Amino acid sequence: MSNTFERRNFIKLGLGAFGGAMASAFPNFAFANADTDTRFLFVIQRGAADGLDSVIPYADPAYARARGALAISESEAIKLNGTFALHPSLVNIGELYKSGQAAMVHAVASPYRERSHFDGQNIMESGGLRAYEIDSGWLNRFLTLLPIGRNGRKEPIALSATIPMALRGANPVTSYAPSNIPTSDDDYMSRIGQLYETDARLYALWMQATATREMAAGETNRQNAGSMGRLAASFLVRDDGPRIGMVESNGWDTHQGQKNRLITGLRGLDAEIAQFKAGMGDKWANTIVLIATEFGRTIATNGTIGTDHGTGSVAYVLGGKVNGGRVIADWPGLANSQLYESRDLKPTADLYGLIAGVLGEGFGIEPQLVARTLFPALPNTRAVTGLVRV
Repeated sequence: MSNTFERRNFIKLGLGAFGGAMASAFPNFAFANADTDTRFLFVIQRGAADGLDSVIPYADPAYARARGALAISESEAIKLNGTFALHPSLVNIGELYKSGQAAMVHAVASPYRERSHFDGQNIMESGGLRAYEIDSGWLNRFLTLLPIGRNGRKEPIALSATIPMALRGANPVTSYAPSNIPTSDDDYMSRIGQLYETDARLYALWMQATATREMAAGETNRQNAGSMGRLAASFLVRDDGPRIGMVESNGWDTHQGQKNRLITGLRGLDAEIAQFKAGMGDKWANTIVLIATEFGRTIATNGTIGTDHGTGSVAYVLGGKVNGGRVIADWPGLANSQLYESRDLKPTADLYGLIAGVLGEGFGIEPQLVARTLFPALPNTRAVTGLVRV
């Protein structure tokens, strides 16, 4: 397999390698007001979304061997280039890619190298090196770099019962909780299912029940995701509204039954992006969407036709302001000798650098200043530039 295309773009964009050191159940929102025309939406996939079945390295022969029944073939997927393809559920994101409004950064991760959701999400959102060492979020700190709003101060608003860690900090945030009450999310249901695994009869009944639940919930989840995209756009599209938003997308911890759960989750995510784009109207031309997760999943499948907590994953940069139509990857390979700790996709791209570059170029602020402000615990963070039209 040739990595020439991806590696060339990787180096061109300044994505420094770590060098080894380094379903949408019910989304929540947070918004921030700033005096700028650029719109930015951050989507966090909570639960460790699987990058390998989302942006598929079909040309790497180790992928199909390791994934077995979970592997998605080149003929099923939406081909992007000679190495990668999109999951067939990501139809709208695929269209954005074709029109040059979407780029994917593969084998990406924060500095976190363990496999706890709580710690991984805290580090990813706080911008720290270790869990809970920083009590504010990088997105809140970014507000200090933006021009003062029309009435003299930044005015973040969270459409959530609680403020996500990424937006917590010195800049005040008000909140609004949608009235819809979500059902139990997939992560919770998965953990219950694990309790039944030692009893063959109970486990069989549980699997039947959850399969029925997934079939009934699939369309509802997709509709909810689409409506949440429209709701986010209804705030960000306004001339007198917020410019920065955050969406929490849950249900990505696919320990069991990954194939169907990923279909549901990715369809929901795709619908959310499509509805958000439609709702933004002509403001989409000045919009950036960043989608990322706390870590990836193992290359090998487990005994319950799922995958376990891993390391590297994929991030998406979407929008009318994006210099897209590319998959950026210094692809490490999926052979056993190429994996991180002999089990995970090895990270070769820095999520922090990606965030700094996208925000810096997107809002017209020197990217290295953004990197230093957002990620003070890692002063050598190198901002990734070239993914946003300036």
